[in-house]
Amino acid sequence: MYSNRARRQGFTLVELLVVIAIIGVLVGLLLPAVQAAREAARRMSCSNNFKQIGLGLHNYHSAYKNLPMNAGGTTFPGSNGNQSNRLWLSWMVGTLPFVEQQALWEQISNPLALNRTGGTRNPPYPAMGPNPWSQNYQPWLTQVPTFRCPSDPTQPVNYRVAFTNYSACAGDAFFEQAHGGINDNGQASGSGGWGEESTERWARGVFRARHFTKFRDITDGLANTIMCGENVVGARDLRASATIMAADNQSWDRPPSWWKQYLDPERPGYINTNTATGGLNRCGGKPCYDGNANHQRGRRWSDGRPEFSTFQTITPPNSYNIQRWHGRSGAYCAASYHQGGAHILMADGAVVFITDSIESGDQDHVAYGRDNGDGRGWDGGAGRESPYGLWGALGTKNAKETIEEQLNQ
Repeated sequence: MYSNRARRQGFTLVELLVVIAIIGVLVGLLLPAVQAAREAARRMSCSNNFKQIGLGLHNYHSAYKNLPMNAGGTTFPGSNGNQSNRLWLSWMVGTLPFVEQQALWEQISNPLALNRTGGTRNPPYPAMGPNPWSQNYQPWLTQVPTFRCPSDPTQPVNYRVAFTNYSACAGDAFFEQAHGGINDNGQASGSGGWGEESTERWARGVFRARHFTKFRDITDGLANTIMCGENVVGARDLRASATIMAADNQSWDRPPSWWKQYLDPERPGYINTNTATGGLNRCGGKPCYDGNANHQRGRRWSDGRPEFSTFQTITPPNSYNIQRWHGRSGAYCAASYHQGGAHILMADGAVVFITDSIESGDQDHVAYGRDNGDGRGWDGGAGRESPYGLWGALGTKNAKETIEEQLNQ
């Protein structure tokens, strides 16, 4: 006997829906894995950039017997700001020939008779360029790929100075460190607390403004001292690790923890600017938040002023930034878009990933530099171990701390 039933063709609606649901679940499981793999690749690329920078710094030292100066360049003639860079070039400008950017270096190190738009400039820009915030000088607007972390999505518009995700380590103190005791004319001051001699004690990091550092100055050991670190480029979105809290002179009179009150209670990684709930003013009072696009972290690779080219090992990685005023000293944190931490470059050239939870000591301790009657100010801080734990100790070049922890490399 045969069956005259026709064979069933295709899927039923229920079976099709089940298949679609299974595919959806698989895609949902796969996407995070793909995203994680892409971020791992970006993080590796960032590490490679940092290794290239480290190699460039070592080659620079081999050639000139010192590291490049931060806040260096040509002195200010006192009239036309476009005829010098006012001793404000960042350490990255000097590294250009050593990170495969010889063509850009040739443009900068010679007079340039062109504006950004391609028009002829007469007289030409001088050798080593105008002030590093000039938006008409094309070399400053040129983005150097080695200076950018691929995980950071913020991109400059074509008329802005190009960005950087890497900063020089200025140690664990910031009292009067913006100029290093030397004015824009290159003249050293010997008087008062601002003087070159009196502020040297607070220059506890590898880089000091308007001064050269040699490897022999790093007596704590190259492998135990941070030379550079990552930073996030400010996108004017109030992200605390990329945004600058502008304050008044009391920024170095208060402990780092004092500024936590201005973080958004609903989004702790962001700054609260709602004054009704205790947030910061927009510079209508003190303390304040300066929302200018140029006053964000990392937005000028050529600019040697502290907020653009340095960081301190005071506040932990990916926390928040404290500043006295625009272009002045502050406690700027290391930061990145990588999950859980940021890369740092040790003075021996090793690249290490530091987690946000690194031991950072007493955040209620006022940064060394001003006498508050507790013996930790003008005279108390010089030569002492860092109050900011392992993180602070890694940032000092000659404080004689003993590093017992093994950093992951």
